[in-house]
Amino acid sequence: MTSPALGTCYDPDGVRWGIPTYPWRLAPEGLATRRQLRARGLRPGGQPIAAQVMRRSRRRRAGALVAYLYRLDKAVPVRPMTPGKRAALAKAMTARRTCPACATDAGYCIPTSLGMCVTCAFPQDPSA
Repeated sequence: MTSPALGTCYDPDGVRWGIPTYPWRLAPEGLATRRQLRARGLRPGGQPIAAQVMRRSRRRRAGALVAYLYRLDKAVPVRPMTPGKRAALAKAMTARRTCPACATDAGYCIPTSLGMCVTCAFPQDPSA
């Protein structure tokens, strides 16, 4: 019998959700989320989702936060960063920081809602 606090978040057999489901922070050993894998220098490596952790949320429309879990024993090391990939990422970040109106480096990523740096978007505002 599960407690009301756990509710539908505890389904280790996967009857209700199709895959084993555990409450937040109560997943068994040997399983990890993508972020936990990345912190260990690993990636899923094409393996299927092994389980999920779930917790109720009043903010989300679906009513629950879900994180997928992968097996640690099947995870593979992260591919190393190549010089070409590093250069491409640096170029992309420079493009995100460069204002198209004044062509200067804004020092931050340009908001997509404005499409230009804050000083160009609000030239008459003294606080910008």
